[in-house]
Amino acid sequence: MNYNRLNKKNSTLTIRVMCAIVFVVFSFAWLYFFQADLLAVMQYVLSDGRATYRPLLASVIFTVFLMVIQLIVYVLVRLKKRFYALTYVPSMFVLGLLTDVDIPDATQVVFRWSWWLPVVVMLVWLPLVVLARVYQEVEENQSHSFLSRPMWVNMLLLALQMMFVAWIGNTNAVFQYRMKTEQLLANGQYRKALDVGRKSVESDANLLMLRMYALAREKALGDRLFEYPVTGTSADILPTDGRNSLSLCPADSLYRFLGARPATSMAPIRYLELLLASRPSESVVNYYLCGLLIDRQLDRFAREVGKYFTLDDHLPKHYREALVLYAHSTSHPVVLYHHAVTEEDWRNLQELERQYSLESERKGKVEEQYRGTYWYYYEYER
Repeated sequence: MNYNRLNKKNSTLTIRVMCAIVFVVFSFAWLYFFQADLLAVMQYVLSDGRATYRPLLASVIFTVFLMVIQLIVYVLVRLKKRFYALTYVPSMFVLGLLTDVDIPDATQVVFRWSWWLPVVVMLVWLPLVVLARVYQEVEENQSHSFLSRPMWVNMLLLALQMMFVAWIGNTNAVFQYRMKTEQLLANGQYRKALDVGRKSVESDANLLMLRMYALAREKALGDRLFEYPVTGTSADILPTDGRNSLSLCPADSLYRFLGARPATSMAPIRYLELLLASRPSESVVNYYLCGLLIDRQLDRFAREVGKYFTLDDHLPKHYREALVLYAHSTSHPVVLYHHAVTEEDWRNLQELERQYSLESERKGKVEEQYRGTYWYYYEYER
């Protein structure tokens, strides 16, 4: 029996097993923990809502499929030893392309990669494989144990491939927040939807629309809207004119919640005004008033809020803040509102601002104490 050959086989087997473990763990984690919501929405759009995405099952199937690709490549190129990890390049590339997509609306999935990317990858990978095969033939036999140099060369190659997957895959934080939020809204998990990206200052107009829907469902729109970054205007708060859209969460569920589906494309504020004229529910009122606050239309807000609320201590937090701000920013207010605690907070804010002459320093200090108030949004989030 040739013991040298047996030891060589066992040592290269160690490299193959370790590479397989690392790849399987990374592939499954990437698909199940980081991209599950993206893939769920992508499947929903591509199937016109007829297919249900099962993250665990899909992640296992995709990972097995990618391992099959790797095994086929290994059989074809026969790379072993320190450059064995190069046989995972095609699988890693497919994994990256699978999640390199955008979903701008409920009707299309846009693959972001260009035709030249696979060509470039092949033009780089194939010569590396050829060179690795040549080096493999003349390489001296050495230990391929867990702590050996060939093992860590393979780990480094896999690490570089993982970075490549993250580079070409969609890792945009706001896009991921949107996908996760839509998934939760579609399942009726409104409170959990509000926790997505809760501490992030990144947002966009579509995410604003989704959060407003979740807040309205939780009856917290007037109290918590400006605790989140508000990007956009009142034209972005509903999908009535096509500027924003829902992909996974049905728009009909939103319209049923508000009371009626728009007969034609129109601005969200106009749609809300029509609903107020016919069926002024609490949710419609809050959407309308918050839309005015987003547009910083304080005078119009002051004229409208008294039609739907008693101006007392039970007003929602942001409405109290807006009325106090309005009272101190106009010489002839159309409505006078007093709330002792809110007035005191306002005076403290003014005192804090007077302490800092530099705008950047002043904004930083105000942000520490007043981010999440309408006052901070009105003055600093422009």
